[in-house]
Order: sequence, then C-alpha cells, then structure tokens
Amino acid sequence: MTRPAIPHTPHDETQAPRDLVGIGIGPFNLSLAALAHPLAELDAVFYEQRPTFDWHPGLLIDGATIQVPFLADLVTLADPASPWSFLNYLKTRDRLFPFYFAQQFHIQRAEYDAYCRWVAENLPGLHFRHQVDAVRWNPERDVFEVDFTRLDADGEAESLGRTHTRNVVLGIGTEPHVPDPLRPLVDAPGVPVLHAADYLAHRDTLLAAEHVTVIGSGQSGAEIFLDLLRHRPHGREQLHWLGRTESFAPMEYSKLGLEHFTPDYTRYFHALAEPVRDTLVTAQWQLHKGIDAGTIAAVHDELYRRTLHGGWPDAVLTPGVRVRTAGRIATSKIELHVEHTQQGTRSRLTTDAVVLATGYRERPLTRLLAGLDPYLRRDSHDRPRLDEEFRLLLDPSVTGSIHVQNTELHTHGVGTPDLGLAAWRSATILNALTGKQPYPLPHRTAFTTFGLEQHPSQLPSARRPRTLTPLADGI
Repeated sequence: MTRPAIPHTPHDETQAPRDLVGIGIGPFNLSLAALAHPLAELDAVFYEQRPTFDWHPGLLIDGATIQVPFLADLVTLADPASPWSFLNYLKTRDRLFPFYFAQQFHIQRAEYDAYCRWVAENLPGLHFRHQVDAVRWNPERDVFEVDFTRLDADGEAESLGRTHTRNVVLGIGTEPHVPDPLRPLVDAPGVPVLHAADYLAHRDTLLAAEHVTVIGSGQSGAEIFLDLLRHRPHGREQLHWLGRTESFAPMEYSKLGLEHFTPDYTRYFHALAEPVRDTLVTAQWQLHKGIDAGTIAAVHDELYRRTLHGGWPDAVLTPGVRVRTAGRIATSKIELHVEHTQQGTRSRLTTDAVVLATGYRERPLTRLLAGLDPYLRRDSHDRPRLDEEFRLLLDPSVTGSIHVQNTELHTHGVGTPDLGLAAWRSATILNALTGKQPYPLPHRTAFTTFGLEQHPSQLPSARRPRTLTPLADGI
C-alpha cells in the first residue's frame, strides 16, 4: 500500500527570517524561552517533537526531590523579578504561604515538573508536535534553514514545513544509556529489563517480580532501590543493588565544593587544555553522579528498621561490580555475569527483573547538523568545538550562530547538566545574540579562585588583576 504524500507547507522566501529558533523544549530551552519572552526586539520560536512538556516522567517517584535549591528555577538567578519564576508559580496557585511554612529548600521533582508545565502552557512561541529534521546554512540569504515535520495526535507525520532564522539554539537533551552487554535484553520481549527512565510505568510489574536487581550507583539507582525496598515484604525483599563505583558514594555537597557549579568555574574549565578537560570530566564524577546524603541515610534507615525484630533483610548491596555479559534462562529469568573489579573475582546472578539506572548520554548532533558538517570546527576527538558563550565554532563564512545547551560537557565541565546554571547560561546566550546586556551578569560568583590568574570577567574593568608571581621552573 502506497502511503499518501505528506503535504508541504509553502514558505515565503521574501519573509524576514526569525532572530532565533530553539530546537527542543526541555528545562534548558524553556529557560531560554522564558528569558527571551520580554525581549520585544527578539523574534523567537521553539520546536519540540513531543506533544507536551515532559521531564523524566518515569522518575517522578513520590518524595524524590531535585538536587538543587528552588532558586535554581528557569529564570531567578538571571532575573529574580521574572513572572516565570517558581515563586510566582506558587503565587498563581495560592500556595506561597504553605510553601513558606513547609520550609523546603529542595522541592520534589513532581513539583518542579508541574512548575515547568505551567511555564510551557502559558509561554507563547512554543510549538509542540514539531519534529525538526535538518538545519542547513543558506549562503545566498545568510540564514539557517530549519526543516520540520508537524506531527498529529498519534505522532505520525502530518505536514512538512520550513522556517528561516539568523540563529539557532540546540537543546535536544539527553537519552537513556544502556550498556552494551544489556542492550539485547532490553530490546527483547519477556522478562522485564528496563531503563530507570521507564521505572514508574513498570513499577507494579517490578513489585510483583520475585527477585529484582538494580544496576547503577547514582541518585536514580538509590531512589529506585529505596522505593522497591519500602514496598517489599519484611524478610522477603529479594533485592540486589549493584554499582560500578567503589562505593555507594555521597554527592559532593560542601559549600566550597558546590562552587564547581558556578560561572567562575565554568569559565576556568573552558580555558583549560583539551586533554586536561577530558581528564577532569572523568575524575569529577562525584560532583554530579554521587547520591544525595539524605537518600543514602533513608536507604540505611529502612534497612536498619527491618532488623529491629531480628534477622537481616534479604537485600544485597554490592559496589565495585561490573556486568560482563547477560542472557536469558528459558523465558522466565535473567542471568547476569558479573565481575568485582578490585577482587578480580567473577560470579553469576539469577534474577527476575532488572532496572538499569545507568544514566543518560548526550544525544548526538550528527543527524540534525549533517548539512552543516563542512562548516563545523572539531577537536582532536571529532567533537564540536564551542566558544565561551556556548556557540559552535563555525567557518567564518557562516554569519549566523548556533548555541547549544547540555551538550557541552567536554568544553564547559560538570555544570553542563546542572539546573542551577540554566538561567545564567540562557542569559549568556541572549546577551550574545542581542549584542546587548538585557541580563547583566555578575563579575564574580565564587570565593574560590580557580587557577593562578582570575578570568577578566571576574574583575571590574577599573581594577587591575591581582595574580601570584609565576615561579621559575623547578622551584
């Protein structure tokens, strides 16, 4: 059967191009859209292929909180007076006084999701069910061409369209990461093997399983293990929690440690040599991949509570373990072949269900930016190079700019996925796009001086930089 042709919406080549097209509407581009809203001179539009705003629905576990304070909303750290702040959201819901008395510095994930949905439902210029297919540079008109497909309620192609823009901001987010040894099990039907991103959708099935294994020693793994533990019968918990890290380690949350999530550190990191940056990204995992201390305490408290009447809970928590291979036994069970990295020992684990709390990876830009490949400047690992203002380095013949959000870990460091830097990064991008300072940003944000020389932006222009005198080699 021949499928009917998808209608193409004609585009007017004489129409003035937009100033900005945002691709993807997650928290980061939603932040950008909210801060762009009052800038009347900026003609901006945002496209998202999903039908509505949707932030990690599978992990909105009852009681789970975000790991940044409520001030790290979409706008406040750049514009505290913005109507799109979390506090204004509470005001519109007549919830300011309850929130005040609740004394909650870290809000629940479900409430953060509800806040973002409120912004997405009320902010103009957001177009859901629009799948962006390609971005190209048109040298004759000095604009980017953005091709998209409008989707119907079932997610099927409805019509094609194109818009022109001087600038693009990519905020396409991340995608669940499944380790290669477990990928065949996820793709096959039968015994449940699922990523943590789908946890709540399959929670009842997991609770009914005789034995469940959680793989992953980060925050999501801890929250899922805790939720399963709380709902399993005493003495018959039958849970395993495995992690590759040396311990179920707490996230670095000291006040000076948190200064790694400041603009000061981001600028310092960007100025480092590429090999140094790559080493730091790996070494600093505990800054953003550890477990909230409160969650660790809650896991221990629940395990301890189950010993009050004698005996130990049937729960095994083992860090320092990697899964080598995995396979199905008949159609009802899974066999994991695991190795303890410090002991060098190997074992087999039979289980009835597996939850992969194995994190997320940046979505590759290759397909979307294929038409721009000749213009892209890349580093020694073939990754896109970015300047300090989150702008892809392109051939000088391209007069427009492409900024990115949450794909710059290799150039801007551990603050890349952190919600606390969302408003600052959005303001930085908007300042660069407008060539003005609609959002004046602070010169200094940390007590720590990263490096022997301070970044020029940390100091008022009238003040001479103070640096340590370099020592001679060998001293």
